Amino acid sequence: MADFNLSLQMDDVNVLSDAVQTWYRHNHAAPTEQSMQLLCSAAVDLYNQGHRTREELVTLLIVKFDSAHSLKVNAPSSASHH
Repeated sequence: MADFNLSLQMDDVNVLSDAVQTWYRHNHAAPTEQSMQLLCSAAVDLYNQGHRTREELVTLLIVKFDSAHSLKVNAPSSASHH
């Protein structure tokens, strides 16, 4: 998970939010709690790496997660053996 930088300004938060919302529109996907956590974490990570514009963030999110399927996380089942 990303460490959310508390020094972000409201404009920065709006850029991150808009990038995530644009990803959902681009992929015709409905947000879920799990997918929102993953996308928001990825967006903050990208932001902290220096990608500060909406366009950069949207492009990188679309490249990293090319469909709603790419957001699915395989949780271990209770029947798994370690």
